[in-house]
Amino acid sequence: MSSVIKINAITVPEDSGTELGERFAARHGSMDGTPGFQGYELLQPSDGRNVWLVVTRWDSEEDFENWRNSQHFAKSHGEGQEGAKKKPVGMSSELWSYTVSTTG
Repeated sequence: MSSVIKINAITVPEDSGTELGERFAARHGSMDGTPGFQGYELLQPSDGRNVWLVVTRWDSEEDFENWRNSQHFAKSHGEGQEGAKKKPVGMSSELWSYTVSTTG
């Protein structure tokens, strides 16, 4: 089975990487049961960069888009406790899309 890979490249201020890691750790398991979701990794830069990568794998583009347009996505990317909006950790982000190459 081929995977659709989405990479969110998040640029964070120099002193905010730890907070980004903590937020992801706090949500561990929150994607369990999401249709088409295979898993994710949070990659911390080890070369002085300030861009962290969130690598997710999906069964299909449709599964990813369904999740991205869901209430679950909105909740996990905006609202904190008691509906208070959390301040974003990142200064900017880019979404990259890939598939696993079967050649090479």
